[in-house]
Amino acid sequence: MIDPIGLVIFDCDGVLVDSERIAVRVNVALGAELGWPLTEAEVIERFIGRSSASIGEQIAARLGQGVAATWADRFDLVHRQAVDAGLTAVDGIHDALDAITLLTCVASSGTHEKMRHTLGHTGLYPRFEGRIFSATEVAHGKPAPDLFLHAAATMGVPPTACVVVEDSQYGVQAARAAGMRCFGFAGGLTPAHRLEGLDTVVFDDMRKLPALLDLA
Repeated sequence: MIDPIGLVIFDCDGVLVDSERIAVRVNVALGAELGWPLTEAEVIERFIGRSSASIGEQIAARLGQGVAATWADRFDLVHRQAVDAGLTAVDGIHDALDAITLLTCVASSGTHEKMRHTLGHTGLYPRFEGRIFSATEVAHGKPAPDLFLHAAATMGVPPTACVVVEDSQYGVQAARAAGMRCFGFAGGLTPAHRLEGLDTVVFDDMRKLPALLDLA
């Protein structure tokens, strides 16, 4: 018998805030400038859903620690400027959250500072304040299950009663590794086929999420 849902765990970037497009654009520009030309598809494949530490490790392996540090500093600055210039919430997420009565939290590969900025800019921070978890709090980021298991344990809900809303291939892999059901949001940058798999419902409109949760 499937446990009733006790907790909905939301990823942040690409699920709550439409920031992945900004991140991809910035990383493509930095790669061209710093010596690692990357297409948008390559950035999505390599970076989307991964922690800053994991991305930094990839850049350091390719270009060295010094360039990786420069890349990270430049990314933080340009990303913050782009967020301030026009970040929006994911279309339909406010309506979805208004309709969801289940316990919710956020578990993201981003830092707490980044989430305070992006969620604050879009008016979403008060909805989750005190229930926000970052990959900086665990040993291994997505696709390892550590972050989702940490969020569930802190919220006092067993993994089998948790569902995860994710938009990246690494995020859905982490949810499955944690033994949680997953809703893969294909309305962003990751193709739907990259989200499909065991215990995963793929959908493309956030306004459909409350009804999907009712059926889970």
